[in-house]
Amino acid sequence: MQDILVEKPYEFIPPHRGNWWPAVVRDTNLAGYYLRRAEGIVRHELRGAALLRRSLDAGHGILLTPNHARLSDPLVLAWLARDVRCLVYAMASWHLFHQGWFRAWAIHKMGGFSVYREGIDRQAINTAIEILESAARPLVIFPEGAVSRTNDRLHALLDGVAFIARTAAKRRAKSVPDGQVVVHPVAIKYFFGGDFEATADPVLTEIERRLSWQPQTHLATDQRIAKVGLALLSLKELEYLGRTYTDTLTVRMERLIDRLLGPLEQEWFGSVSPGSVVPRVKALRMKIMPDMVQGRLAEPERDRRWRQLTDIYVAQQISCYPPDYLDHLSVDRLLETIERFEEDLTDRVRVHGHLQVVIEVGPAIPVRPERDRHAEVDPLMREIERQLQGMLDRLAAESPLYRSSAAR
Repeated sequence: MQDILVEKPYEFIPPHRGNWWPAVVRDTNLAGYYLRRAEGIVRHELRGAALLRRSLDAGHGILLTPNHARLSDPLVLAWLARDVRCLVYAMASWHLFHQGWFRAWAIHKMGGFSVYREGIDRQAINTAIEILESAARPLVIFPEGAVSRTNDRLHALLDGVAFIARTAAKRRAKSVPDGQVVVHPVAIKYFFGGDFEATADPVLTEIERRLSWQPQTHLATDQRIAKVGLALLSLKELEYLGRTYTDTLTVRMERLIDRLLGPLEQEWFGSVSPGSVVPRVKALRMKIMPDMVQGRLAEPERDRRWRQLTDIYVAQQISCYPPDYLDHLSVDRLLETIERFEEDLTDRVRVHGHLQVVIEVGPAIPVRPERDRHAEVDPLMREIERQLQGMLDRLAAESPLYRSSAAR
């Protein structure tokens, strides 16, 4: 399990309000140099930046809501900020401030402030509202709440985004004549421009050897990926269910996720929760973590809860494999799947290079202070999702389709 949970009391980290450091990083393109070296992103393209400039010129409070497919996403937005000549604030998970002093320092100086995903963080919420109300800078919130590694597919969006935007809109309308808050969905799409077969082979070979297999080089790469995926799913079924199944992928994955989350929800809430995986995961962590971070538990109970948190993490990782994702055999989807395999097995992903990123800004969505209580789904979140997924669908059509070496 990756180091995403911090077992100590939470302390809010406010944003750095100065302009010098973020302006230096923006104007010298330091983020671009880092992204090339550490993430292999060699080119970028901006689309729709004029829409954001228009909102900046109008003086609106601006909320940017990007999809979150890779860890590089926050830094990628530095290119957008550079183009429109603005600085941004960003809500960042607290665990990111505990992955080395330099990373914590850089996130803070660039305008990042902490949010505690394992609890109700009123300081983070109030800070976000104040930023939008004052229109000091655009605010970045990733509404999926976690990295998905499915660049063409959104996960469930967290409703807290709408609460922040609406509260800020209500306050801004009172304090500023004609003051407005708007949301700009931002689609971030990565394209791989290298030799896919040469890139995929060493990763798949390493995984196949971990499975005690001979490298399956007699198969086309997409077939190797499918075979490895079935093997990894079957191993998890054996671990948690005691046997393998032959149902559809959808049924098998749902069964496994329910086996991982259902007993824990029964223990902590008294019933199994319906709905998407990420909100279920968040709710469980909010129940399990408080006594742990306060150091109130005996060692056996602490160990038991860490095992529960590991199971929760596994469920979330399984949910990052949409069963029909490879029905569309694009090079980019195949590469993402290989990266997820490697990350789930080793907690790391090697840098392949040759990545190009497109950052596309969607039209402004005016935020109404009051929500339509008769709507089953929050209208603001529905519109953010509609715009984001629509842009991602269009960008996905630009991904090259995979053709095996034999076919070529």
